[in-house]
Amino acid sequence: MSDSEEPFLTGRMLVAMPGIGDPRFERALIFLCAHNAEHAMGIAVNRPVEGLSLGSVLKRLKVGGSGIELPDDLVLMGGPVERDRGFVLHTDDYCSPTSSMPVIPGVSLTATPEVLEAIAGHNSRPRRSLLALGYAGWGPGQLEQEIIGDTWLICEPDEGLLFDDDHGSKWQRALAKIGVSPERLSRLTGRA
Repeated sequence: MSDSEEPFLTGRMLVAMPGIGDPRFERALIFLCAHNAEHAMGIAVNRPVEGLSLGSVLKRLKVGGSGIELPDDLVLMGGPVERDRGFVLHTDDYCSPTSSMPVIPGVSLTATPEVLEAIAGHNSRPRRSLLALGYAGWGPGQLEQEIIGDTWLICEPDEGLLFDDDHGSKWQRALAKIGVSPERLSRLTGRA
């Protein structure tokens, strides 16, 4: 690593190791939206909330009005922190100047209702997006310790891993992207 490179992982993905020991993160794939010396914050991109669609959330919040085709994308459980708060991860073709936070080129995070209006509309909607409830968070040095302790592997994101609706295969696809077989990994975990 050169001196100009930061040791932080904003914009990378965390892939949970088998046997992580926390059911909230079993086979989780988390996109890190922020990571610095004080904290880390990420959104799980492969944990759908059973029976909860984006369209039903928009309807419940009275977003979009009548005649709008409501998306049937599933809402995701982004993590155990602030589970009643929504976060929209989206392509950067949508941007709220006051509330969208660029994460990496091509991907932003917005946590205000106006992004839901955009998703329900036809003109300013992001090309791809996901709505997650809650987030995963770590305090100073906590994520680094978990990585050193083999809790997480690190993977580069791509649009498919972030936004595809085939949530059941994302964990395996992330492992394959870094050249790791889930079967081999399972045999190696737990050995001293």
